[in-house]
Amino acid sequence: MVEDMKKETVSQRRFYLIDAQGKVLGRLATRIADILRGKHKPDFAPHQDKGDYVIVINAEKVRVTGKKRESKVYRHYSGYPGGLKEETFAQLLARKPERIIMLAVKGMLPKNKLARRMIRRLKVYRGNTHPHLAQKPTEIEIAHK
Repeated sequence: MVEDMKKETVSQRRFYLIDAQGKVLGRLATRIADILRGKHKPDFAPHQDKGDYVIVINAEKVRVTGKKRESKVYRHYSGYPGGLKEETFAQLLARKPERIIMLAVKGMLPKNKLARRMIRRLKVYRGNTHPHLAQKPTEIEIAHK
């Protein structure tokens, strides 16, 4: 009987495709975090991992508002004296644009084991192509103001 209940609660995970071209980073990351958590489903529960996969393309064409391009700073500390590394949004966008979206979404997920599992379902790509065509992703349009 317990095995039957487990089979009913397991739902098929879907793949969604989001084009980041011209989208504002915060609004994009919010929508992605909701899909990864499963908040778009009617059976959402915060203690369960029922989210779907998200594929993001054109990560290098994401935009930010105001002066964030020059003033937003990403910091990484190695743990050693003098090991603090700083990089602006523009520098990181030129070097690794995928990391910008990953960090924005990761900050919007809960800080627990479920979030570490959810972030693995986020696939971010620099260009217009991705290797997930066999999964037949559903394209989602994110409205911007």
